[in-house]
Amino acid sequence: MLTLGVTIPFAQQALSYQPHYFKDYRMTSTRRSMLTRASVAAAAGTALGFPMIARAQQNFSWKMTSAYGKGSPFYMEGPGSATDLAKRIDTMSGGRLKIQVFGAGELIPALEGFDAVRAGTVEMNHANSYFWTGKTFAAQYFTAVPFGLNFQGINGWLYDGGGQQLWNEVYAPFGMVAMPCGNTGVQMTGWFKKEIKSSADLKGLKMRIPGLAGRVYAALGVDVKLLPGGEIFPALERGVIDAAEFVGPFQDRKLGLHKAAKYLYTTGWHESATVSELLINKAAWDKLPKDLQAVVENAAAACNVISEAWCQRNNAEAMDDLVKNQGVIAKPLPAEVLKKLREVTNQVLAEAVAKDAMTKKVHDSYMAYKKKYDAWAGYSEGPYHDKILTA
Repeated sequence: MLTLGVTIPFAQQALSYQPHYFKDYRMTSTRRSMLTRASVAAAAGTALGFPMIARAQQNFSWKMTSAYGKGSPFYMEGPGSATDLAKRIDTMSGGRLKIQVFGAGELIPALEGFDAVRAGTVEMNHANSYFWTGKTFAAQYFTAVPFGLNFQGINGWLYDGGGQQLWNEVYAPFGMVAMPCGNTGVQMTGWFKKEIKSSADLKGLKMRIPGLAGRVYAALGVDVKLLPGGEIFPALERGVIDAAEFVGPFQDRKLGLHKAAKYLYTTGWHESATVSELLINKAAWDKLPKDLQAVVENAAAACNVISEAWCQRNNAEAMDDLVKNQGVIAKPLPAEVLKKLREVTNQVLAEAVAKDAMTKKVHDSYMAYKKKYDAWAGYSEGPYHDKILTA
């Protein structure tokens, strides 16, 4: 076989040499010429080690674990859930990337997804990044920050404000990448067995609350517990905990939390928009062809929007039922309590930023974007809710 360096120049000479008496022959041999050139191109691709067609059709079979139990609404079932995400990736890839989804406890414990993806035990995990603040505090910012950005704002920062790039930078030392794949919108403060009249009522309270909000509550004397979703109701019912935060009216009602506590404080101070995280092993990600990487990214972005839309409708219906039919007392926290929570939040964030350069980098980016977004919202969303809707 001729080498690539000899074959192509020779073929070019043959095609460029066109005496007049070959004209009719060339016109009748067009098909043969095209086949010859195709053979040369195929040989060139093989010689360079680029079997393009074979690579484009390579199939992948991955595993994805979740921090939430099988059948959990929003997280595991329904539009925008982990199961829906896997189906979309399968369909969009034409079956070239299939993902087997495991609920919490099926393959690994609920909150061990970070370590499983890092070790390559599974390729993906579906959860929330604030579960990993013990690994790196900066992970908090990619789920929710108390008194932080709303759904529109967090998407603006992630997709167009540098947040996505910082997310991957934070996880780079762990050999992972991540992206948003869902959002609950604003969450509720949580369920309490007793009325909260002042910040003094929080002292000694046993409460299920994850992430940065847990640290803030702890600073105010709350005994903070981190429990998976499936363990919240029995703990609240038996008095192991006095209060609990989960997601919102629909998911909370599904767990039966309204049967164990009647006070639902609605002010979503701690999670004004809660991002679901698709965590991916970097080595596995790099093996995917670019088109399959694009499939995953676009399927995740679709689920991010679709899941939040699902929450809006279902939470509206559930809240109406809880208040009208279930005897739930729904109201915001007292202003004094919110003021104290904000003060402590600022202190906790300042301490975290002072300890870690990466956290400072993420914090500065988040807050700079929030400052601009808040100013814009003062012209757009704020007046709409405060003035136009009440006109």
